[in-house]
Amino acid sequence: MSKSFASAGDMTDKEISFTEVGAGLWAFTAEGDPNSGVIIGEDSVMVIEAQATPRLAEKVIEKVRSVTDKPISHIVLTHYHAVRVLGASAYKAREIIMSDTARAMVAERGQEDWDSEFDRFPRLFQGHESIPGLTWPTTTFSDRMSVYLGRRRVDLMKLGRAHTAGDIVVHVPDANVMFTGDIVEYHSACYCGDGHYRDWPATLDRIRAFELDAIAPGRGDALVGRKMVDAALDNTADFVTSTYDAVRRVAARGGTLQDAMAHVRAVCDPKFGDYAIYEHCLPFNVARAFDEAQGIDTPRIWTAARDKEMWAALQK
Repeated sequence: MSKSFASAGDMTDKEISFTEVGAGLWAFTAEGDPNSGVIIGEDSVMVIEAQATPRLAEKVIEKVRSVTDKPISHIVLTHYHAVRVLGASAYKAREIIMSDTARAMVAERGQEDWDSEFDRFPRLFQGHESIPGLTWPTTTFSDRMSVYLGRRRVDLMKLGRAHTAGDIVVHVPDANVMFTGDIVEYHSACYCGDGHYRDWPATLDRIRAFELDAIAPGRGDALVGRKMVDAALDNTADFVTSTYDAVRRVAARGGTLQDAMAHVRAVCDPKFGDYAIYEHCLPFNVARAFDEAQGIDTPRIWTAARDKEMWAALQK
């Protein structure tokens, strides 16, 4: 292969930022690494996204303790990916919440995803020995549920398929702030390897309808103010649509996966080539788009072996 696999060569620590995006609402970000969110309620704290390992989770906990001594009562996981969920044990929360679809995906492909992402992101899995096993929720829901942190209401919602089939968003209505998971990114490539390209733009439109004052995205800086919120929604939609349309055109004329990769590079490199994890995501994104363009609705399970076979084929 002409390039190191995925992010295997990226072993440089990232600078952490902890940004207040509303009253008692914080975004933990790290230069394109997976973000976490923090909601401080009247009597306890909710954390959104657990990080990849308990060691990384401790960095989030340290930031939480810099602003409050209230107990962490709830962990909300917006989807099933290993880099988001395997650090959950560190928080010792009484509830871990996912959508029922995300829980089903843990059962169906959680171990394969862990094995796959372990090879893709070795830096994020330093300290992996402390992971006790797959993360299972204590609570699930189908479409919507509300959690009360004292008097503060937090709404958890499934707004549609996007990054995965089980994505949820977390809305704090008193501040009109949303934690979107990987449905929205900011100057970071969208990972679409388990995504639903044709559904994603409509899901973004449902987020846009909230007319939010701030968003904490899945990766990239916190987005404060409607101008930044709208710019990120537009940018995410452009990334997803540009990738899928380029692949769809190649697939429609009977082209190969390699042809699709070349066309996506021609269309997307000039616009997105400097985004965080762009090169990491690109082969997985093209492979999934090629499948979806051929009518494969449910993303095929990525395994460590399938990862490397695909990567090798697309580096030729």
